[in-house]
Formats: sequence, C-alpha cells, structure tokens
Amino acid sequence: MKELTKEQKNFLLSSIRDVKDFPKPGIIFKDITTLLNNQDAFSLLMEHLEDRYKDYNLDFIAGIESRGFIFGAALASRLRIGFVPIRKSGKLPYTTISEKYALEYGYDEIEIHIDAFRDKKNSKVLLIDDLIATGGTAEAAAKLIKKVKQDLVESCFIVELKFLEGKKKLEKLTNIYSILEIE
Repeated sequence: MKELTKEQKNFLLSSIRDVKDFPKPGIIFKDITTLLNNQDAFSLLMEHLEDRYKDYNLDFIAGIESRGFIFGAALASRLRIGFVPIRKSGKLPYTTISEKYALEYGYDEIEIHIDAFRDKKNSKVLLIDDLIATGGTAEAAAKLIKKVKQDLVESCFIVELKFLEGKKKLEKLTNIYSILEIE
C-alpha cells in the first residue's frame, strides 16, 4: 500500500471535517479529529504510513506540535524508533535550541531539546505534521533538524493546501510527501 488509491484518498478526505470561519472569518479549518475517531480511516492512514516508511531505515520521527505528535508518535511506535517533539517556545523543560519563523504579523518560534536525538549525528529523521499551509512552521522545523546535524530524509503531511504554496519553502530543504492534496 505504498500508494493510496483514489478511492482510499477520497475516503480519508471525507473523514476530515471542514469547520468554516475558524479560527477567524474566511478560514476553512481542516479538523482531523473526525479522522482520528474513525477507526477505519485512522487504521488505513497508519497502515499506509507504516508501509511507506518501513524500508527507509529511519532512526527518529519528529512531529510538529500538536497534531504532528499524534501521527508521529503512532508511526514511531509502529516502526519501533524514537519520537522527537518539536514544540512552541517555552514548552520544553530542558535546554533547547530554537528556530524563528515569520507569521503574517510578527514572528513565532519552535524548539527541541538539545539532546532530542540522543546526541547522535546524521540520524535519519522523518518530519511529520497533519497539514502544510503556508509552510512557515514546517520550514522552521526542517531548519531546526538540520541545525542539530541530522539527516532530514523527508517531510510528510496528511493534508497539503496546495493553493497556499507552502511546499515551495520546504522543497529547498527536503523531500516532501503529501498524502492528500486540496487545490
């Protein structure tokens, strides 16, 4: 199941709820909680991810706060490898390194523990999140992984909002795999 059929993709897409005007007017939020609580959809997705990545010989999966934690930790468990949380600034209790990224108005910052990859260098890492939109957070996460001298093999997103072109920021840093694409 390295490739999903059109029917399987449509099934997964239909399991994601659209919430209009959230978090602000004009935005249609892609709510993955309905995919998570649908055992058939979540199982299909996780089986697909496991099948895709089982031969990559990954050492770690890094997930972006917060929904990337769900998919990343579940996949790491299936692949029997470590999971690294990438969190918003000030959320991790130990010594961290950070990367800033631009928002529409201002900046934000994400962090990882300085020993997140157990002091190994050049570990094979998969970055995962639920969605790529404008790409700012994903780009910062990719830069953070590279900053600590890890081999970022690929970035995986459950949903890509193609019309926002976030993938363009990330393509310079890593390979990208989007399971579902919304034009």
